Amino acid sequence: MPWTRNDMAARAARELRDGFYVNLGIGIPTLVADNIPAGMDVTLQSENGMLGLGPYPDAAHVDADIINAGKETITELAGTSYVSSADSFGMIRGGHIDLSVLGAMEVAENGDIANWMIPGKMVKGMGGAMDLVAGVRRIIVLMDHVSRDGTPKFRKSCTLPLTGSAVVDMLITDLAVFARADRSARFRLIECAPGVDLDQVRALTEADFDA
Repeated sequence: MPWTRNDMAARAARELRDGFYVNLGIGIPTLVADNIPAGMDVTLQSENGMLGLGPYPDAAHVDADIINAGKETITELAGTSYVSSADSFGMIRGGHIDLSVLGAMEVAENGDIANWMIPGKMVKGMGGAMDLVAGVRRIIVLMDHVSRDGTPKFRKSCTLPLTGSAVVDMLITDLAVFARADRSARFRLIECAPGVDLDQVRALTEADFDA
């Protein structure tokens, strides 16, 4: 049975470590915040200049001025701080963020990622994704394994405009988890969703990978 979006986020949260500074993309990656292991010291960073993002507020505690980079209302923590957008991107470009979890429309077998534009369709745009994939130490992508029409999204090469080249370290889909030892290595299938086997994954994947 394929993983739910929360299952995928929970799997990504298993890659977090104490002391990490982490940037979460919009969409499925935001669910990672709800799956951080209890007692783990992780600081969430947002491109709009917030360091130390809290959980989503309940209806009684919504503050329209406290938002993440996706313009969703969130909450502060005891240690939350605010910096300028320039300083926030300085953290990203300077290599000070340990991990970023992003969504994607396509990932290629060499680690290319396309996650910002579909020609002819209205998409929010690049945002900070290009800086994140270039400056963050490790990139994890969460996405559905196939598109709505059944087309594989883990491909030999991306057909959509690229966000970054050879930058993805781990790919988590609703069917499986792929990882590679370094950015010159091939992806290897390391885990399948419950009830999903290797043959099913291969049948729905265009990319070549090791198993």
